[in-house]
Amino acid sequence: MTEQEPRLRVVVADDHPMFREGLAATIDGLPRSKVVGQAATGLEAVELAQQAQPDVVVMDLHMPQMNGIDATRHITQRYPQVAVLVLTMLEDDASVVSAMQAGARGYLLKEANRAEIGRALEAVAAGEVIFGPSVAARVLTLFSATTAIQQPGQSAFPELTDREQEILELVARGLTNPAIASRLYLSEKTVRNHVSNVFAKLHVTDRAAAVARARDRGYGSTRERRI
Repeated sequence: MTEQEPRLRVVVADDHPMFREGLAATIDGLPRSKVVGQAATGLEAVELAQQAQPDVVVMDLHMPQMNGIDATRHITQRYPQVAVLVLTMLEDDASVVSAMQAGARGYLLKEANRAEIGRALEAVAAGEVIFGPSVAARVLTLFSATTAIQQPGQSAFPELTDREQEILELVARGLTNPAIASRLYLSEKTVRNHVSNVFAKLHVTDRAAAVARARDRGYGSTRERRI
């Protein structure tokens, strides 16, 4: 590469200063990238996406003020020209699905090496979608699982109580908490508590992720489920 060739402009968002600074130094050392800003919170990441207009934001998921999922959603909706590459320690299905639904174009674990990070930066900046090796394996498994036929009478989420499955079904159909409360003759506080328990048991952080997991398992379809 010549000195005249443009370098990818990158914002690094992570709440751990030592990791963030080390990652920034690694990215600055790549021949095709330079760091134009560092964020310690999700809110700062959104603000830097506007101010610095980077090509890529490298996003951690666990951050104060605004988590990485919400920050990713804000950035991709407001600044679609900015690609988000998730770099996190979380490799569970719910985190991967939530990040991609929020608009992330890539998902790497923090064990990724310098070459993998450089390749991922260039890929997402070019509009491609990329996963780290172990994450890619989980994504393939997840897609395979969604094609499996559930046996009659078998619960897709055995960890949920009957009431929680009933509420998840209604959430997957798009009903709000007040609408669910009215339909089931419960208080809104009771419904909120059930919904929070469902999120915790499914290891999701928001309603969109819960709906995605539920619909993948057949909840919320036009046919009535036995709940």
